[in-house]
Amino acid sequence: MRQLLFILYFSFLAVGLWAQDIPEPMSPKRLVNDYVGMLNGTELNTLEQKLRTYNDSTSTQITVVVVKTTGDYPAGDYAFELGRRWGVGQKDKDNGLVLLWATQDRKIFIATGRGMEGAIPDVIAKRIIREVITPEFKAEMYYRGLDRGTDEIIKYATGEFKADPSDGEDGFPLGVIIFLIIVFVIIIIIFSRSNRGGGGMGNRGGGWIPYTTYSGWGSSSGNWGGGSSGGGSSFGGFGGGDFGGGGAGGDY
Repeated sequence: MRQLLFILYFSFLAVGLWAQDIPEPMSPKRLVNDYVGMLNGTELNTLEQKLRTYNDSTSTQITVVVVKTTGDYPAGDYAFELGRRWGVGQKDKDNGLVLLWATQDRKIFIATGRGMEGAIPDVIAKRIIREVITPEFKAEMYYRGLDRGTDEIIKYATGEFKADPSDGEDGFPLGVIIFLIIVFVIIIIIFSRSNRGGGGMGNRGGGWIPYTTYSGWGSSSGNWGGGSSGGGSSFGGFGGGDFGGGGAGGDY
C-alpha cells in the first residue's frame, strides 16, 4: 500500500511539473505565440495572418510557439504535450501542428496531430527542419526560417508537394492512385449507361465527358493565399485536437 501511494504521489508530482512548464496560450488567442520576443510586431502580425488565413480556409491549425527552453524535457515531448494541452486542431479531425522553437536550447521540433501524420510524415517534417528552417536560423534569419518553414508545411498539407522516392514508403503509392482512377472511371461509365437506358456513352455526335456535381473538383481550394487579408475574422481559439506522437526535430 505504501509503495502504491509512493508511485501515485510522484505521478501527480510529474503532472504538476508539466502543468507548470507548459505555458498557457497567449491572450488574445493567437496562432503565433512568442514568449521570448524573438519576432518584432510586423513579423508577428504577418506570420499570424498567414496562418490564420490558412486556418479559416481549411480548419487546419498550424501554431508557432517560441519558448526559451523546454527544461528537462526533450523538445518532442514538450511539443506533443503542448499540442495536447492546448488542443491544437479540430477535435473531430485532429488536424493541428505545432512548430516549436526553443531559443536557448537551439532546438526545433514539428509535432503533427493524428490527422496530419499522413500529409506530413516524420521524414518530411525532418526535411523541412533540416533543409529550410535550420539554414536560416544558422544565418540568424529567424523570421525568414519560420516563414519559409510554415510555407513548406502548408504546401505539403494541401497536397502541393509529394514525397520523393528517396523519402521511403511514406508517400501515397502511385499504384493505389491509378487503381482508384480506374475504379472511378468504371463507376462513371456504369452510372452513365444506366441513366441512358443502356445506350451509348456520349451525347450525339460528341465524345463522352464524365459529369459530376461535386463543385470542389478543379477549384483552387488549395490556394491558401487567397483567403482573408488583414483585419479579417479573429482567431477563435483551438478546437481540441489530439497528438499521437508524429513529428521530427533538429538543432542548429
